[in-house]
Amino acid sequence: MGYVLKKEAFDQVIRELGKTYRIYAPVVKTGEGRFTDVDVVRYDFVGSAEEIELDKKSDYAFKELLTPLSETLFYFTENAVKEADKDPREALVFLRSCDLHAVKRLDQIYLANGREQDPFYKRVRDQLHFVLIGCAGSFDNCFCVDMGTNRSESGYVFSVDRSGEDYFCDVKEDAFRALFAAEGAEADVTPRYVTENPVHVSVPETVPVSIYKHELWDEYTARCINCGRCNFVCPTCTCYTMQDVFYTDNGRVGERRRVGASCMVDGYTNVAGGGQYRRTNGERMRFKVLHKIHDFRKRFGYDMCVGCGRCDDVCPEYISFSACINKVEKAVREEAADHE
Repeated sequence: MGYVLKKEAFDQVIRELGKTYRIYAPVVKTGEGRFTDVDVVRYDFVGSAEEIELDKKSDYAFKELLTPLSETLFYFTENAVKEADKDPREALVFLRSCDLHAVKRLDQIYLANGREQDPFYKRVRDQLHFVLIGCAGSFDNCFCVDMGTNRSESGYVFSVDRSGEDYFCDVKEDAFRALFAAEGAEADVTPRYVTENPVHVSVPETVPVSIYKHELWDEYTARCINCGRCNFVCPTCTCYTMQDVFYTDNGRVGERRRVGASCMVDGYTNVAGGGQYRRTNGERMRFKVLHKIHDFRKRFGYDMCVGCGRCDDVCPEYISFSACINKVEKAVREEAADHE
């Protein structure tokens, strides 16, 4: 069931919801981009509808609420261990279809990737509800249509599309209907979604072992500067490392932190004895790309990449992840043709 609300009515809905939920949404941060005269769209907690950016793609993903770059898991002393306090309130997270599909990928890794679930992730995940932001058109570098993540028909409590001064909301959860019914008019609403992207990718069905040594990766050894930005803006990257911060010289009082890690930077594959796997940037690029479009699917049955295009947006060397996927697909076809 859907509702149409005027601007003031939708703002009233957001303010009412804010009394119960934390509201986490994309926000324009003026002058906080990579240069002083450049804005950035980043997630933050909001208190009104006016703060929520519905038209632009966020430069960073929603996932920092679920998997912060640096998160204290627990504190320890010589005699006790205490989990870090968390805000007990539930949260409404505004995101687009590609990011809603990314939630499935995060859940797969943290909750269904073995015998045990990650308790720290689950504690936060259980507090979250998602609000779908409709997409009226594709953004630059998006390739969500080819990845099958351009549309979501479930997984959200309500959706929002803005047209002029009107807000169109498809309300899925009964708990929210009374609030929308009080502020808006009932109508048939279908969230808008992208049907065509300017960028297209062809994901190979299988990747032979020979591709791991293919010369296509050499390009990225020369071009990539291993800054790791692509990993940190990606809504599906899940890698982290652990750090202990000691408050005393004897190391018996302190805290344990989970800190985001990147397969594209030095130190990620360091092992005891000074060994290091994937030394070159091309080898690191190979690992990242094939994990997103092959290894994850081989294990779970669907691709990890959701086609949001943020990695292409943020790369200072203008490396295109979508172009790399197509190069892999071309190399696979050429390998197959050579063996016919």
